Amino acid sequence: MLKALDPVLSPDLLWVLASMGHGDDLALVDANHPSETIAKATTSGRLILLPGLSMARVARAILSVLPLDTYVPDPVRRMRVVEDADAFPEIQREVQAEIDKSAGKAIPLIGIDRFPFYDAARAAFAVVQVGDPRPYGCFLFRKGVIAGEAP
Repeated sequence: MLKALDPVLSPDLLWVLASMGHGDDLALVDANHPSETIAKATTSGRLILLPGLSMARVARAILSVLPLDTYVPDPVRRMRVVEDADAFPEIQREVQAEIDKSAGKAIPLIGIDRFPFYDAARAAFAVVQVGDPRPYGCFLFRKGVIAGEAP
């Protein structure tokens, strides 16, 4: 355990988040996602498993340390429902609430169809699979920057 860090942030997850650069995507996916296959194609080849947690809980932990990219119109994307592209399932509404709370403003979740989402996830830095079994809990978070002063 470390002070002031959410306990959901495992050492492997912290490594992934810290190793990502500006513009890198993190695939945050539900228990139904073909994460093992997709993770092998990512930049890091890493799959982080977080069983027994809800998607919103993991999103909150990640957003406590990960800045979202403010230079793009779609810093967070979601998988669209196959049968109804306009549907916004409860799991997505819960994550939307965590994103908006973290950002201090509404950040729209841009929808991506299933197979283009898989392609985008393969191009991500890593995959984090949450044990949440609800479908369409699949997101891409694009990392932003934290500006600072030189030491």
